[in-house]
Amino acid sequence: MHPAIKTGRLVEVQPGIHLHCAETGMPGAPLIVFLHGFPEFWGAWKDILPRFAQGWYAVAPDMRGYNLSSKPSELVDYRIEPLVADIEGLVTALGYQDCVLVAHDWGGAVGWAVAMAKPHRVKRLVILNAPHPVPFARLLAADPDQQKASTYMAFLRSEGSEAQLAANAFAMLESFLFAGGQAPAWFDDATRAAYHAAWGQPNAIKGGVNYYRATALRSGAAKPLNLDPKAFLVHMPTRVIWGERDRALLPALLTGLDEVVPDLEIVRLPKASHWLTHEEPGRVAELIHEFASR
Repeated sequence: MHPAIKTGRLVEVQPGIHLHCAETGMPGAPLIVFLHGFPEFWGAWKDILPRFAQGWYAVAPDMRGYNLSSKPSELVDYRIEPLVADIEGLVTALGYQDCVLVAHDWGGAVGWAVAMAKPHRVKRLVILNAPHPVPFARLLAADPDQQKASTYMAFLRSEGSEAQLAANAFAMLESFLFAGGQAPAWFDDATRAAYHAAWGQPNAIKGGVNYYRATALRSGAAKPLNLDPKAFLVHMPTRVIWGERDRALLPALLTGLDEVVPDLEIVRLPKASHWLTHEEPGRVAELIHEFASR
């Protein structure tokens, strides 16, 4: 682990809910918060955080249900409202009014929701390969390619999926992180050990799949969601960074995004997949830093 990154801090963000945080930089400097997705933990940002050791206070929590953070047992505890409350509570508990919010995958779903529900908490928003709910609902209802790409969600929602994900030393979970059965260079022995340790925490895999079980946005729904774009506007400056080789979240999700995000920049990474923070960490860190620092 990079010497600039400190771990081990538990922050109470709601009564009885604690988020374990990795952090770097100086408390009191501008706050930038990094939210990971499935099936990761704060380590999704291990190669990004050091870029913010100067001039920032950078915090990457384990989201609720993951690694060393609280793992409430009820499905309702993984609806979007308590997830949003976690992030607002984190900003407040750290002594801040607002932050720059950077978010990937399920963290990105929460990031979009925080930006919509608590806009006073977000100065700038950076989203990495996480669909805004309006285009996502649209494509899940009408786009055969995105419907096919999202079929994995039904498996994750199914009863007992956590046991299958954990079987054979997390073989299926590992397969989520790389295509074609070949471990990428970034998934080295140290990274594998860190991920296995996070996945091996009691109920950590169940916590992760509970996000899928609790969401109303799902592939194959009997009655597709029809969302009113005017109810899902994001008003703060937003940069979306998108790995175009994402096999689960297709680039078509960017079409029409400016309808709901008026102050929008999109940066496409043609060679990156869903796991862009690992594949192109230098480029991703620079894109985040430049936008956050304006």
